[in-house]
Amino acid sequence: MNKIAQIFQSLDYGPAPEGPDEANAWLDAHDRSFGHFIDGEWTKPGKTFSSDNPATGESLAQISDGTAEDVDAAVKAARAAFKGWSALSGYARGKYLYAIARAVQKHARLFAVLETLDNGKPIRESRDIDIPLVARHFYHHAGWAQHLSREFPDAVPYGVCGQIIPWNFPLLMLAWKIAPALAAGNTVVLKPAEFTSLTALLFAEICQRVGLPKGVVNIVTGAGETGAAITAHAGIDKIAFTGSTEVGKAIRAVTAGTGKGLSLELGGKSPYIVFEDADIDSAIEGLIDAIWFNQGQVCCAGSRLLVQESIEERFIAKLKIRMQTLRVGDPMDKSVDIGAMIAPVQVARIRDLMARGAAEGAMIYEPDGQLPAKGCFLKPALVTNVSPANTLVAEEIFGPVLVAMSFRTPEEAVALANNTKYGLAATIWSENINLALDIAPQIKAGVVWINGTNNFDAAVGFGGYKESGFGREGGREGMSAYLKPAWEKDLKLAPAAKTVEAKAGNPLDASHLDQTAKMYIGGKQARPDSGYSRPVLGPKGELIGEVGDGNRKDIRNAVEAARAALGWSTTPAHSRAQILYFLAENLDYRRDEFAARIKLQTGHDGGEEVDLSVERLFAFAGWADKYDGAVHNPPLRAVAAAMIEPLGVMGIVAPPSRPLLGSIALIAPALAMGNTVVLVPSAQSPLSLTDLYQVIETSDVPAGVINIVTGDSVALAKTLAEHDGVDGLWFAGNAEASTMVEKASTSNLKQTWTSRGLYYDLADRRFEGGYFLSKATQVKNVWIPYGA
Repeated sequence: MNKIAQIFQSLDYGPAPEGPDEANAWLDAHDRSFGHFIDGEWTKPGKTFSSDNPATGESLAQISDGTAEDVDAAVKAARAAFKGWSALSGYARGKYLYAIARAVQKHARLFAVLETLDNGKPIRESRDIDIPLVARHFYHHAGWAQHLSREFPDAVPYGVCGQIIPWNFPLLMLAWKIAPALAAGNTVVLKPAEFTSLTALLFAEICQRVGLPKGVVNIVTGAGETGAAITAHAGIDKIAFTGSTEVGKAIRAVTAGTGKGLSLELGGKSPYIVFEDADIDSAIEGLIDAIWFNQGQVCCAGSRLLVQESIEERFIAKLKIRMQTLRVGDPMDKSVDIGAMIAPVQVARIRDLMARGAAEGAMIYEPDGQLPAKGCFLKPALVTNVSPANTLVAEEIFGPVLVAMSFRTPEEAVALANNTKYGLAATIWSENINLALDIAPQIKAGVVWINGTNNFDAAVGFGGYKESGFGREGGREGMSAYLKPAWEKDLKLAPAAKTVEAKAGNPLDASHLDQTAKMYIGGKQARPDSGYSRPVLGPKGELIGEVGDGNRKDIRNAVEAARAALGWSTTPAHSRAQILYFLAENLDYRRDEFAARIKLQTGHDGGEEVDLSVERLFAFAGWADKYDGAVHNPPLRAVAAAMIEPLGVMGIVAPPSRPLLGSIALIAPALAMGNTVVLVPSAQSPLSLTDLYQVIETSDVPAGVINIVTGDSVALAKTLAEHDGVDGLWFAGNAEASTMVEKASTSNLKQTWTSRGLYYDLADRRFEGGYFLSKATQVKNVWIPYGA
């Protein structure tokens, strides 16, 4: 039998090696030693470390370990370049981005080979997925640069952006961050991962060759200390980070109170849900891509298989057969499916996690076959016989390990899928599109793929919910993440709250004080857990009332009530609008009463403030069914529906000024978008809000949708910030307390807005639109394939 006939009979793969010669020539041209790329020039290599090929262990090049001084030089260069770069027309910036895209395409093979040598991923993935997407991002954002002023007319760039990227998609993550930043008019200081700096350095050379103005892009290599220097640098206006949740939390804490923009794309433990009516063979092929693409070193990897019980046995059996055909080996071989892990430390970590999972009762299946004698390789693994509490189910493994569980009903599938602190992505397989589209909105994740997986495009936003971070990359949402309102630069410090001395006297002698205003929790008036009350003083120090002094237990009760009322988010937007209109109508009916109460607390005529509050409720009632998502059109046979969803439970701490409007202007957008609210009204003037619950009770607002806890604003804000049941927190107060709120919110990475001691005139009509609506929502992109 001849060789060809033997191959057709055995179906064995022959070797298909990719040549490394061009990449080696480029490395040799740089003497395999690199400095930083700062202000358009290469620095001399300083203290260096080795960048190794994970498939062989061989050193590829020496990379400079950036110091605080290097970072400072890069930031100064970026700052000097910002004025000229941002002043260019969008067309001019777009031409540079177009030139970069063309250059990436021209040198696509060099980029792909260098990426595989440095990272260990199969050359097929670098060549056919990563590099084409890099070019696509620069092409896409070249268009955004030119149309920015039309689509974002009142927005300006942040300034200097610090960007820190991971090692799993070295060049693609660079493109995701640099392309929109430059399109918006920002300049950047980017740090690639220490394991995989080479393609970022090659990209720097591309920037040099296309004539990008000096200082617009600066690349500083190094380890964690270099990234920390970027994060902490006072000259950086925005931080964009992709990496682990732990590091993301640390960055959130460091940037608290600085006013820096922040985007975090963090870890994941994504569910892969297979219903009994799914095309099993297609679902298995999708699963291969979901978990073993890039050796499972993917933040959105479908690492939790949830398969309906009726098909579980057949599905697992077929999956094991398919696993036996996966080829693990030299990533430079074009017929290899699974390449090398990034480094020995990652291999050791994954093996340790698997040992822990096995000790907890997990059964681990690995296909037969030998691993290469050297290099960082692992077999694909399937884990069964686990409960949701098993380490391998709960922890992000970031390797080629799939954990499988079963479910019986769609409701159970949703509960298992959402039983995680993460919320980056999810996959749903079903031939019943009605079922798939019913499940997708219920999954708490920023991206949902239907009958497919790992679909990415520059026109479609990508990012997470919960501890998978916030902010988006790609699409309109990703573009807006590098812009801020132009008027923010004109904000002034808020005037200090006036302190009023209480008049001497015994409050028990005041005949009008027949009761203390209660809190409002779960649709009922509630006494404070503390058993204490707080005096409310008029402008001359006279005692005009008392309210409950709220504490941690009151906040806990209010959050529980708000979580129980989250069905508000599924109430039709038209119905939410009608309730807000009704609330406004009933408030207007009692205008004189509320105006008098405002005057009693502040000494000022309250009629205008009541009118403004009614108007603001009307404005957001009008927005409830109009703040829509979009349908993106990526260049493949699918549409991506960008769905606008509420954050969930929102804590809102109102400013000390404007007793009624200060609260209404903040709760109205939150309620319009389907959030439930725990409100802490003005500590100085809370009586307008303790009166409001009488209006709430007569306006068809469901119990628990609005909860009011009175007391010390800063103390209650801290409790809300630390509460993991709160999904978003808005705080209007001084700079010190704002910093505390942002730092205390790191526990579950809740999204925050703080005034940082600046004066936001909530009567201004700029606040009756998208500013707060965008902060009360998050975007989920649902990919829906079409065609036969």
